Amino acid sequence: MSLVTATRSETTKQFTTAIWWILVIVLFAYVAFTSAAIGWVFSASATGALPGDGPRLPSDGIAPTLYSTATAIGYVFPLLIGTLMVTTEFRHKTLTPTFLATPRRATVLWAKLLVGVLLGILYGIIGVVAAVAPAAGFLAGFGLDTDFTSSDTWAMFGRMLIAYVLWVIVGIGVGVLVRNQVGAIVGVLVFTQFLEPVARLAGSLVKEIGDITRLLPGAASDALVGASIFSGMGSAQGGVPAETPLEWWAGGLVLLGYALVVLVIGYFTSWRRDVS
Repeated sequence: MSLVTATRSETTKQFTTAIWWILVIVLFAYVAFTSAAIGWVFSASATGALPGDGPRLPSDGIAPTLYSTATAIGYVFPLLIGTLMVTTEFRHKTLTPTFLATPRRATVLWAKLLVGVLLGILYGIIGVVAAVAPAAGFLAGFGLDTDFTSSDTWAMFGRMLIAYVLWVIVGIGVGVLVRNQVGAIVGVLVFTQFLEPVARLAGSLVKEIGDITRLLPGAASDALVGASIFSGMGSAQGGVPAETPLEWWAGGLVLLGYALVVLVIGYFTSWRRDVS
């Protein structure tokens, strides 16, 4: 079976099941709600509309910080769909007929990666819309600049799409490496929702730790995008020195490096083993 045929088969597999659009709905709702909530707080704070005598946020840089919600909190969804693209097949043994039809397992993996790029772009567009629409609405409502006329803003949107694609590829690598679906999903959630956030919090307090934590995947993703809601919130809460981020291109290379490492290790240690 050629790569074109294998890719067509993988596309059919992904878009004829419910999981991809269920995650899309959750992604949109989660990012939109978070963006709206933080957008209201930040906009009200910057204009002095919040009750009390607390310090006002500077209005400069609020827009990209709010828009970055799409990747800062939404990256777990492309990571999950990438993981599920592979582990679901291991769980339900659908890889057996796939490998019988396409004995060259590298071709199957390439097909999954190509479909993963498509899913990453799709999820990225939805995530960006979910973050930007409510945030821009509050910014405009409070008379603040939405930064839509800035080319830097649109360049950031493009980097967000790249980040989503890379996260899907990382997820595919995780799925190839960790065959057990429950183990892979639990591992992804524990790392992204607990271990890395705690490590990055420590890195924001201790410079020596921050030099290491800025190389973590989530930090690299934020660096690639060029903004993060977490660094914005940290600055707003009293001058806690955040980790020094990488350059955007370096962040992209680090995240790509994670994807390649898990893919290569998974291919040679797990993907080439018998399915059943």
